Amino acid sequence: MAAQSFISISELHPNFSHPKVLGVIIGKTDVRSFPDRKNIEIERFTFGFTIRDSPDFFINVSAWGNDTYVNGLAASFSIGDCVTIENPLVSTKDPEKGDRFCPKTPSHYRLLVTETHSQVCLCAEVDTIDRLLPLIHLPVKDSRDFYSLGDIVANGQKLDGTVINILAAVKLIGETKQFITSDGRRGQRLEVKLFDDSVSSFPLIGWDREAIQLLQTLVPRETVLFIADIKMSFDSFRSSMVATVNSKSIITVNPDTREASLLFSYAKEMSESGALDQDEAPEDLPVESITDVYTVNQLKDRAKEHPEPFFGVTYSFISKLDLDSSVSKVIKTRCARCKFLVLEDIMQVCTNQLCPGREQPLSAATGFDLLVDFTDHTGTLQACSLRGPVAERTLGCTTEEFTSLTDDQRTALRWRFLLERCKIHVKILPSTRMKSGIRGVILACSLADPGEAELQVEVHVSDGRFTETSGQERQQKSSPF
Repeated sequence: MAAQSFISISELHPNFSHPKVLGVIIGKTDVRSFPDRKNIEIERFTFGFTIRDSPDFFINVSAWGNDTYVNGLAASFSIGDCVTIENPLVSTKDPEKGDRFCPKTPSHYRLLVTETHSQVCLCAEVDTIDRLLPLIHLPVKDSRDFYSLGDIVANGQKLDGTVINILAAVKLIGETKQFITSDGRRGQRLEVKLFDDSVSSFPLIGWDREAIQLLQTLVPRETVLFIADIKMSFDSFRSSMVATVNSKSIITVNPDTREASLLFSYAKEMSESGALDQDEAPEDLPVESITDVYTVNQLKDRAKEHPEPFFGVTYSFISKLDLDSSVSKVIKTRCARCKFLVLEDIMQVCTNQLCPGREQPLSAATGFDLLVDFTDHTGTLQACSLRGPVAERTLGCTTEEFTSLTDDQRTALRWRFLLERCKIHVKILPSTRMKSGIRGVILACSLADPGEAELQVEVHVSDGRFTETSGQERQQKSSPF
């Protein structure tokens, strides 16, 4: 269809007859229903979406009709699709009624589509799609008009109930939780962890299916979001602020702005430095309270099924521990603020140009910085972090004492653990840098007591296969076979 047959959003007016509009979808709400005012036994269905055809203009669209039409139409396109709308009703916005629950738009009008009079179709013209798609990366608000996560934390409950704009990077995408409300309706909830150069973790919550579907497609640590009109609220259970996507919110993924580009570079630096894997303090769960026993394969399986950090104990063999490498590979200095590696001959400032404390005197910490592999009969978990005080307690020496050891003494220390079964308390985190998709952080490691290992882990031969069972699972079985 020729481009000139369409009316631009900026030129729309109620007096137009049979208008045709073209745009890319930048927002979409869930389908909802309610009784017809004239006949309460009949349900009416509706949903809304927002389309954009230029950097400066976008407009809200509402679809109304029966169950089949509205749900069928809603399922036919998603955010990011390009659509054509034929013969919508152009009406003036009413900010006191339904429009106050819709995204704010520069247009004075809104569009209404119905099964009888209108048609909405996916755009099939490649050139048109190529022209429209870049618009999804332009925020709908001034790209400089946003709160940093640090601003939100600093203001605290002063922002409770407000609607603001935020710019943040995606750190972690949780698991979608399904539930049923007290009146029998099905619902869902997804929590995403955000971060920027001022706050390492901040919760973003989505309740609507459309918002959740969009959030689930994001790549953690490689995605920056500009979210317009997101609601802030104080969570008394967490005693902190949380952000919630609502019907007015527009999420712009990887915005084409200077501010977003700087944050993207910072996120990349943090991911590559390993800082994002370390800022979840292991002290948030005491080692003695970690009792669930896993094989290596079970650790990997659970991480794939539930991509959220979790804790466990594994009785495995240390299969890689490079203590006899050069000291610079065993003991490293990192910036205390951003965890970026600091070169020994440049100790005045952090070399990370995106460090939040780059204009301040260097605050650094030196300690063991090891990558350890551990293995059992089910597999190997590679490149697990063993750092700082945990490494000192494991090895039984400080960094100063280690540097004074001879090469033979370091080799002997290495073989004290290498190929020995150890009791390892580990925290498992998602990691896009690892081929396995997960990374382990060792919280405690010691040579396993043979009696304890035998009590906690049973290895059975059944049909030529090995299976490993935790003590808790064993108590639930009447027979070990």
